[in-house]
Amino acid sequence: MSPSPWIRFLSRPLRLLQALTLALLLGLLGNPSAQAQTAQTLRIGFQKSASLFVLQRAQGSLEKKLLAQGFAVKWVEFPAGPQLLEGLNVGAIDVGFVGEAPPIFAQAAGAQFVYFGYDPAAPHAEAVLVPKDSPIQKVTDLKGKKVALNKGSNVHYLLLRLLETHGLKPSDIQPIYLAPADGRAAFESKSVDAWAIWEPFQAAAEKATGARVLANGSNGVAPNYSYYLGEHSFVQKNPQVIATLFADAVEQGRWLKSHQRQAAELIAPLQGLPVDVVELALQRSAFNAQPITADIVAQQQKVADTFYAQKLIPKPIKVQDAILPSKP
Repeated sequence: MSPSPWIRFLSRPLRLLQALTLALLLGLLGNPSAQAQTAQTLRIGFQKSASLFVLQRAQGSLEKKLLAQGFAVKWVEFPAGPQLLEGLNVGAIDVGFVGEAPPIFAQAAGAQFVYFGYDPAAPHAEAVLVPKDSPIQKVTDLKGKKVALNKGSNVHYLLLRLLETHGLKPSDIQPIYLAPADGRAAFESKSVDAWAIWEPFQAAAEKATGARVLANGSNGVAPNYSYYLGEHSFVQKNPQVIATLFADAVEQGRWLKSHQRQAAELIAPLQGLPVDVVELALQRSAFNAQPITADIVAQQQKVADTFYAQKLIPKPIKVQDAILPSKP
């Protein structure tokens, strides 16, 4: 017996719905924007001072590369490295980029992260500044003075090394622990005598106030490396995502170094700084991401040992414990 006209009438919409569903699924598979809506998310912690990440975010270059791997990108801003590492430790982000000191404090606190890359030394991209009319002319003049700095940041190590190099002890100065914005305010109001700070805040203070560089990390005092970090399990489970992030950093870093003015014009409005300030900061920074090496681990271990000797971390750490073993 053939189906009644009523049954045939009802079955047409059903077949049509099935066909439309199949077509929709096929369309989704071939539609990158639709894929992006269902993608996993790579959460990147960044600081506004991290010019390369700011550029990558503005260009959208990483988003385009990761789309094919089923990953969207979410950028999460932090005021400084220590706060970023806290975010990494509590699972708010998957990867980040910081100076040499924050990972030491985080590892000592038991954070589960790994290093997967670094940017070359940039000793001129951090400094101890003094007001242009300050009587302080050399590092030894800091004895008894108030020095603002962000505790646990790269300039914390710089300051310790400068004091050591010039025969002073940490107890010879009065450290005032302030985040960059508060440090700038204290510096301009002269409620502190000096300010240890990194780029681009350093260049901004120089340009706006005529601040003088008392000393920086040059002459072997503090190399000032920066590091790419990731949450341990995320890096292990997503090697291709990490490789893509790394490759994009290399590509964009090379473009930045060869187009500094153009890059500064893109970055400046996002950092809220004048273009000439950003350009100066870019000139002092290094952008050439590299894989972690034994020499870099040894240098980072020196930072860790310095902080432990000063009782700034509660226990000695082995930086090598935060390095993924190389595959055979």
